[in-house]
Amino acid sequence: MKKPPVPLIRDGVRADGRAPDQMREVKIAVGAVSNADGSAVVSYGATVAVAAVYGPREMHPRHLSLPDRGVMRVRYHMAPFSTKDERKNPAPSRREIEISKVLREALEPAVMLEQYSRARIDVFIEILQADGSTRAASLTAASLALADAGVYMRDLVIGVSAGLVDGTVVLDLSGIEDQYCEGDLPVGYMPNLRQFTLLQLDGTWTREQFLKALELAVRGAEYVYQRAREALKGKYMSIAEEVYGS
Repeated sequence: MKKPPVPLIRDGVRADGRAPDQMREVKIAVGAVSNADGSAVVSYGATVAVAAVYGPREMHPRHLSLPDRGVMRVRYHMAPFSTKDERKNPAPSRREIEISKVLREALEPAVMLEQYSRARIDVFIEILQADGSTRAASLTAASLALADAGVYMRDLVIGVSAGLVDGTVVLDLSGIEDQYCEGDLPVGYMPNLRQFTLLQLDGTWTREQFLKALELAVRGAEYVYQRAREALKGKYMSIAEEVYGS
């Protein structure tokens, strides 16, 4: 394993000045893409993900439709300018195709697809800037975009990551931590229902480290969930004020 250019943790403080259990700054905006039925922009520190939802609408071609439920299609893509060191090829990579499938499967438990027979819902996710935890930020953005589109949902799905850095369990991996960590744990969590929809584990962990990471991930998801609810409420309160007056 390559040695990181700077110490990742020194005296209990991470390279970017955070405590092990601290999220980066979280920013959320809902309804940012005017041409979409629903959209959201989510940033975890320098990582920025935008999601746009189109639908529910009639499935074309029709033979791909299902008689008892809707079909949700998810595309995750990193913009060519999203990475620091080298420009990414704009063509879909195997990793992006895999993450698209992972995100769709993480979102499906929250979406009431049984309400949309023979219809489709398209979710497009674009990473504008990548600095670690891109699939976590994407999951939160996609969930909020679905809610903004008025899609029936059981709960929001919040994405967060935990990791093992220099033997210490940390929350919300940054880019350099993601690159040099001993293990990472992306999580999708529905805080109101207290259910996981995504749980991936990479690296070698002890039982105690895994349970600590899971605890931090849930705590981080609950924090982001409150910010997400505030963003949704803020948008529709402003719409109500425009329609009915302050």
